[in-house]
Amino acid sequence: MKTLRSHFRTATLALCAAGLLASQATAIPLITPDQSSPIVLAASDCYAIGQQVAEQNGGTLAKASQSTRGGQPVCVIVVLVPGKDGQRPRRSEIVVPQN
Repeated sequence: MKTLRSHFRTATLALCAAGLLASQATAIPLITPDQSSPIVLAASDCYAIGQQVAEQNGGTLAKASQSTRGGQPVCVIVVLVPGKDGQRPRRSEIVVPQN
């Protein structure tokens, strides 16, 4: 019984020490960014590009996804263009550079 109690005490002390170290690690002061020169990163949005492409082609945006072709980031846009004389819409896949 005495060994179980000593193991429990050792484990409790180890957990308390680990908690103390973890709390000290998270108490590091945060560095606030300089407001005089903010950096804004803006990524191209494939959905917005797809909306523009669909509007230019007179169709409806069906799908817009990001891909890499030839090592360059591209947007793969699928547009449904209305068919002529009541026919089914035509599916058009357009690959546009993302930048």
